[in-house]
Amino acid sequence: MNDTTLFSTVAREYATFRPGYPPELFAWLARICAARDAAWDCGCGSGQASIALAGHFAQVIATDVSSAQIDEATPHPAVVYRVASAQHSGLVDASVDLVTVAQALHWFDVEAFHAEARRVMRPRALLAAWTYPRPVFDDPVLDRVFLDFYANVVGPYWPPERRHVEAHYRTLPAPPAELGFEEIPSPEFALQLRWGFEQVIGYVSSWSATARYRKQKGTDPVPLLRQALAPLWSGTATSTVALRMPLVLRVARLSGS
Repeated sequence: MNDTTLFSTVAREYATFRPGYPPELFAWLARICAARDAAWDCGCGSGQASIALAGHFAQVIATDVSSAQIDEATPHPAVVYRVASAQHSGLVDASVDLVTVAQALHWFDVEAFHAEARRVMRPRALLAAWTYPRPVFDDPVLDRVFLDFYANVVGPYWPPERRHVEAHYRTLPAPPAELGFEEIPSPEFALQLRWGFEQVIGYVSSWSATARYRKQKGTDPVPLLRQALAPLWSGTATSTVALRMPLVLRVARLSGS
């Protein structure tokens, strides 16, 4: 099962339950961009980052290799969704001011993607890629149960690429200087969340490891988490709990005048 199939099978869950990203992240990227005419959101999934970018850029071209993900994407008048791979975007040369990759770079042939990004970026354009690890619950009891499901129940079914997320992308090659990229420092951003019980259950339903578990074992692991968490959930089923996911952000600027 490749990455296309993995996320095709959970496209609806991905669209419904995956979190968005801090508005401050997009405001900062827009502020340091040389221009805001066009952005390419590569590996867009169902458009969580694409829609946010549309608040700052005149046009957003959002691509994903999975047609099922594109079918679930949220429409927006400034966003054009296309099925395309990271290394063959279909964009014209020197046409975008920003390239973003939200929670997807670890699936790419990174060197081929960097070459494609270099081709479509205008001089002084930015390339920004980010990821987030698993959510950490403020409540340590809930967090222990969640971690057990993450590491031990579906843990053996995480694809090999997940190691790059766990390593905070330090194991992925940086945009190469020989192509004209220079990495720049960035502020720290994090997802500060309050989720209800069903949001947590839906979120784990969207994981690639969950999809692989179902495929290989023929059963759904998610009810195991539901059974483990339900007795520990305080208040009613609509009660929310606090979670946090720090973002790992790598940004590079392309040389040029």
